[in-house]
Amino acid sequence: MGRVLGADEVAQLYLTHRTRFVRLAVLLVDTTAEAEDVVQDAFAQLIGRRLRDPDAAVGYVRTAVVNRCRTLLRRRRTARSVAPPADVPFAGSDEAVLLAEEHREVLDALRQLPTRQREVLVLRYWADLSEAQIAETLGISPGTVKSTASRGLGALESLLDTEEVAR
Repeated sequence: MGRVLGADEVAQLYLTHRTRFVRLAVLLVDTTAEAEDVVQDAFAQLIGRRLRDPDAAVGYVRTAVVNRCRTLLRRRRTARSVAPPADVPFAGSDEAVLLAEEHREVLDALRQLPTRQREVLVLRYWADLSEAQIAETLGISPGTVKSTASRGLGALESLLDTEEVAR
């Protein structure tokens, strides 16, 4: 049937994988604070959960992080449709110090991609997942992962070329 994960096991997983999942979530939701909340919630959801394969806990958390990011983006989109958008800059002073200019340009271009393309590229190139793992995480076929990644890379390259010409 499966085994229930205890708080100690989840705490150890959290210490081992937290940073990687926060980085993943930042790329999907744009802010460190929201990303940290998403990751913390995903790990909290794991406590007391019965898993058929406890070794699959990392994959479970990864999927939970992506799904929670989607939910947060949906809520944000709904809130924006009701209220006028606030003119909020991307990075706070401490975040600006951490990101080099070229990374910021890539992140800006990545934000302009459709959600599915952004998710696939982030999972592939930042989380370093295989096509099969991405397909499982997003609930799509490996063929869709390949075609989405190809279109996303083309669009990202085009966006970055456009920014370079503009300078």
